Amino acid sequence: MAPDDKTHQAAAQGQLDPAAAAGCPVDHSTRAAWLKQQQDGKQAPTPSPPSPPLSDNLSKSREVSSIPRVTISNGNAESPNPHAASSVSPSIGNWIYPSEKMFFDAMKRKDWDPKAEDMRMIVPIHNAVNERAWVEIKEWEKGRGSERCGGPKLLSFSGDASKLSPKARILVLLGYQAPFDRHDWVVDRCGTNVEYIIDFYSGKRDPARPEMPSFYLDVRPKLTVEGALMRAQRWFNSWF
Repeated sequence: MAPDDKTHQAAAQGQLDPAAAAGCPVDHSTRAAWLKQQQDGKQAPTPSPPSPPLSDNLSKSREVSSIPRVTISNGNAESPNPHAASSVSPSIGNWIYPSEKMFFDAMKRKDWDPKAEDMRMIVPIHNAVNERAWVEIKEWEKGRGSERCGGPKLLSFSGDASKLSPKARILVLLGYQAPFDRHDWVVDRCGTNVEYIIDFYSGKRDPARPEMPSFYLDVRPKLTVEGALMRAQRWFNSWF
């Protein structure tokens, strides 16, 4: 959950342009302060050694998800997250979420201007959103045959915030807010692949905890023949 894609920017704030940094090894603000002190007839203070990057203090521990992965022979796994690599727990076969450090480094590689101090909030939210999406998918899969092979398993998923689903496009035309992210999940149902679409919307914040973001997930099967049948059956069951 992931977590979203379109809200990130390109370069870290306050970071010198690489070309300028190569030609000027002294920080401009430090130089300006030094020049002012020289003009005031004062000796420049000895600069203190630079502090280590905040990213060096990020946790490298990883949380095992409740989402089972299709067993594969070589132990490798396709990443289920478009922002940060994940892998499979060899002991129980579940996906493992990326650590704070992995998440930060992946976002840096994509030039998304991550803040190290934000990882302690972003990573748990990302994990919780994915867990919620899996709960919704298991509700759709209930009674559809995967029980005979241990339940549904997540094969892979990808994200594309710029690609609106047909439903989201219609809602936008009707004046509703667009989702801030979209994921496409492929679920294995005892050897049959079932595709799901997940649209992520911003929800209403809890007045008691205004600092915490709120999300709404619209999880449903993709509009294939199987997906259309599943949607029709759920609609019928909700009325009768």
